[in-house]
Amino acid sequence: MLLSVPLAMEYEAVCVRPEHQLAAGLSEQEVCVFLDAVIAIAEPVKIHYLWRPQLRDPSDEMVLETAVNGRANLLITFNVRDYGTAPARFGIEVMTPREAVERITK
Repeated sequence: MLLSVPLAMEYEAVCVRPEHQLAAGLSEQEVCVFLDAVIAIAEPVKIHYLWRPQLRDPSDEMVLETAVNGRANLLITFNVRDYGTAPARFGIEVMTPREAVERITK
């Protein structure tokens, strides 16, 4: 898993929202522990080049930028449709988590 500083900050901002904590059944402290664990296992990526705009949803741009700058070959997301053909221009395949798990288990 690749993670840039802007993407880590976005994850934190989203995860600490009360509605997300409630949906996950986690306290704020448990969310912090989860975020610390994600950050600890992720491979850090420095953003050397901004590739914006590439996508129709501006909030997905930092995910694609992290993938491109981290030289990813796969981007796993629930919103495949929002990425369109842009990742393919960088040699990045896009798939859903279900598709990724199916690939791993084959």
